[in-house]
Amino acid sequence: MSKQRAFLKWAGGKYNLIEPITAVLPEGNKLIEPFVGAGSVFLNTNYPSYLLNDVNPDLITLFKTVKRRPMRFIEDARKLFSTANNTPEAYYALRKQFNATTDGYERSLLFLYLNRHGYNGLCRYNLSGQFNVPFGQYLRPYFPRAEIEFFAEKAQRATFTCMSFEKVFRRARKGDVVYCDPPYAPLSLTANFTSYSSGGFSIAHQTELARRAEQTARKRGIPVLISNHDTDFTRLLYKKAQLETLQVSRFISPKGESRGKVAELLALYQYDNRANVVVLNPQLRKRAQ
Repeated sequence: MSKQRAFLKWAGGKYNLIEPITAVLPEGNKLIEPFVGAGSVFLNTNYPSYLLNDVNPDLITLFKTVKRRPMRFIEDARKLFSTANNTPEAYYALRKQFNATTDGYERSLLFLYLNRHGYNGLCRYNLSGQFNVPFGQYLRPYFPRAEIEFFAEKAQRATFTCMSFEKVFRRARKGDVVYCDPPYAPLSLTANFTSYSSGGFSIAHQTELARRAEQTARKRGIPVLISNHDTDFTRLLYKKAQLETLQVSRFISPKGESRGKVAELLALYQYDNRANVVVLNPQLRKRAQ
C-alpha cells in the first residue's frame, strides 16, 4: 500500500516515520490515538476501527465535518484557495474572521485555509485563544482534495473525540492498541515547551503519560506505543518500556532555517499478563539482535 499524506500540514507529523512505527505497532481490534494530530498513523494503518482524539477542538470539529459531508466541504473550501486570497491582506482578514466566529462549519473551512496559507503550516493560539500564525507567503498553496477524500472515506471507521489523554486511556479495552504522539519533551529541560494548543504539555504531563502507559499495559494487557525525543529525561521516563532509537530529519532552529538529525524514541509497553513480564515485539527483537 502506498503511503497516504494527511490533508493538513502539521509540525511533528509522523508521515516520515510511518514504516518504523507500523513495524512496531501490535495488531488489535482498535487503534486509539490520544494525540492524533493530522492523522498520518491513522491514515497508514489498517485497524478495524479507530478512536482518534486531540485537545484542539478546531482540529476535531474539522475531522468530524470532513467525515460527515466531505463533498460539500471540498466544494466550499476550494473557493478560499484563490489568487485573491493569497495575499497578506486577505489572510489577516480571514484569520480575523476565524477568530471571531463560533460557527463550527465556518471555522473548519477557515482552519484548512489558515493551515495551508499560514507560515510553515503551524497551528498556534495566543493566551486569549486567538489563532495567531502569520501569513506564509507561498506562491501557490496546495488544495488537498484527494487527501481529504481519502481521509473522509477512512474516517467512517473512526470516532473523533476532544478530551484529555487521561480520559482517552480510560476508554481503552482489552484487544485495543494505543499509540501516543504527545507534544515532545524539550531536548533539554531548560528549553521552553511549545504547544499547538493553549495550556501546554508540562513535564508533569509527560510523567503521567508514561505512568498510565505502563499501567495500561501491565495491569490491563493493552499495549501502548509512545513517540518522543530521545533524551536522558525520556529514557528515564520510559525505562520500563522496550526502546528503539530513530534518527529523524527536521527543522531544529526556532526560525526553521536549518535542518538537522534529531534522535527520537519509540517506547513500547507490552506485557504478558500471565507473569507480568515485558514482551519484546518480534520487530524490535529482530532489530535488537
